Amino acid sequence: MTLPRAFPMRIHHLALALAAVSGTVASAPPLVAQTPAPVVVPAPGNVLTLPDAITLARRNNPIYQAAGNARRTAAATLRAANGAFLPNMNTNFTTGFREGRQTFFQGQSFGAANDQLSTDVGANAQMNLSLATFAERRSARAIAEATEADISGAEQRVRTDVTTQYLLALQAQARSVLQDTLLTTTGAQLQLARARFQVGSATQLDVQRAEVADGQQRVAALIARNQVAIEIIRLFQQIGIPPVPDARLDPNLPPLPAVELANILEQAQKSNPQLDALRFREEAARRGVASARSSYYPSLSLSANVSAFTNRVTDIGQLITSGQSSTLNQRANCIRNEEVRARVGLPNQLAQCELIAFTPQLEAQIRDGQGKYPFDFTRNPYGLSASLSLPVFNGFRREQQVEQANVQRRNAQIDVRAQELRLNADVTTSLLLLTTAQQTVALQEQNVRTARTALALAQERYRVGQISLVELVQARSDFERAETDRITAVYDVQRAFAALEAAVGRPLR
Repeated sequence: MTLPRAFPMRIHHLALALAAVSGTVASAPPLVAQTPAPVVVPAPGNVLTLPDAITLARRNNPIYQAAGNARRTAAATLRAANGAFLPNMNTNFTTGFREGRQTFFQGQSFGAANDQLSTDVGANAQMNLSLATFAERRSARAIAEATEADISGAEQRVRTDVTTQYLLALQAQARSVLQDTLLTTTGAQLQLARARFQVGSATQLDVQRAEVADGQQRVAALIARNQVAIEIIRLFQQIGIPPVPDARLDPNLPPLPAVELANILEQAQKSNPQLDALRFREEAARRGVASARSSYYPSLSLSANVSAFTNRVTDIGQLITSGQSSTLNQRANCIRNEEVRARVGLPNQLAQCELIAFTPQLEAQIRDGQGKYPFDFTRNPYGLSASLSLPVFNGFRREQQVEQANVQRRNAQIDVRAQELRLNADVTTSLLLLTTAQQTVALQEQNVRTARTALALAQERYRVGQISLVELVQARSDFERAETDRITAVYDVQRAFAALEAAVGRPLR
């Protein structure tokens, strides 16, 4: 059905018919240009079609953009759930300084007399595995699918809101065209009343009444044009971009397809995003029960660690002096021991003791050893461990967690069932409203034809002086009311179809 496509032509035909009856030929301005072109952002004066408006809303509508951000959170949660199967890696780096002072404990002194710099590095890995790890991964995947369904639902809501507002703007334009057409008629009737007054076939009261009717119609036309501007501004608000000056809308909406209740109910049960989101959340709740029950089963923990250290003293001279003293003491001890052996007649190596000395090579080794800091590390022994733990009793907290998870799963099942019932009711009701709206259009068109004929007859009788201006105004008011009701009925059909699409959860065109 393409009622909106035929609507502008009926308005133009009405204007020509009324002007012919009153003796004045006038044509109403076209509603919109008939050559729409796809645009990304409508330039001033361009035609904005309904598909273009929906496409722009997907890119710019703040509500839809906010809903899309939930995808990042869900993806991060799923990535974290997958990361539970990978070990946790930690590294540490510690550097420090210790003053060269003795520490006394219970009368004993400890510590070095030289200032020291030290650096320690280490790495460890740990991984915990249990049945809850697998359940939480599946739950996170279900939540991610539910988030995608929520985003699809937000997209459908934006589509419905933009379509509804687009139809309101088109309806306001149609009413504005009607008021402009009636303004042409009242102007022609005012000229006729003045002409009749000049020839003496009408009174000054008739002229004043015609002037009042024309003035009232000018006000009605002004209000109608202003309402068009308001509805277009609200349309751009729904799209999510600033209003474009002189933007025009395309009244040539796509034809409505034939729909059957059984078919669209089946589509709604399969693809409604709200229902899909609840089903995925029910799956997540079911995995939550499995995660809670996993606390009755053992869990495995694996770990590994490795570390290294390096240090140096700040005063190398003191270290060299200490090395010299140590060498002298070693040489003196050696000589003393060998002299004792010589006196008791035992073989000795006194000559070798004379070779013990603090050489420049030893000093160079000391300096080289301290100069490798902080990159020369000495590795500590690495460690590996594995543990298997089995919980026994924790004060009925496991039972509490399992019961809470079961309640959440049952509530999720109830939500799914309630949404299925709501979906059936919404789709059936929307289809009944659509059918009623289509039947109403046919009845309103019949009323308009009757009112148009009555108005044309009243115009002719007023022209020849058989009726008064009051009767003519009444006939015009009847026609205006009938045509306004027909315009409302025409766009009620489109709104009812948009509501049906919203109930199903997907486009039906």
